[in-house]
Amino acid sequence: MWNHNFMFRSTEAAPLKESENELFHDTDPAMDSAGLHLEKFLSVWIQGDGEGEAPTSFTNMYVRTATLDFQKRVGFLQPLQGRSHQIKQLLTAGQKQFLQQWLVAKAPQAWEATDDHFKMLFELE
Repeated sequence: MWNHNFMFRSTEAAPLKESENELFHDTDPAMDSAGLHLEKFLSVWIQGDGEGEAPTSFTNMYVRTATLDFQKRVGFLQPLQGRSHQIKQLLTAGQKQFLQQWLVAKAPQAWEATDDHFKMLFELE
């Protein structure tokens, strides 16, 4: 299985250079938000068929909200959401556009082989 993670600040269309694993690896779960300066993020996981860097098709997308206090290295990761209506509500138009363009450029043959149900996640409403 192929997978890739994108971390977006909640309203920005371009992802961070760091993945979810890199940002949250050395953080503790926040027990209370008092006194924290939390920034909001969206973590997007895209899965597909294929191995390594070469997907043959894209099959699933999961999105979760996250918050992180960079100074205190604490945060919250919410459960992954995989239903179409949840994904469409969480992603901004700019994020959808970035992800679709990245997938098409990364692996055009995989994009062509992808089911229409997956492609519908990128439709702007």
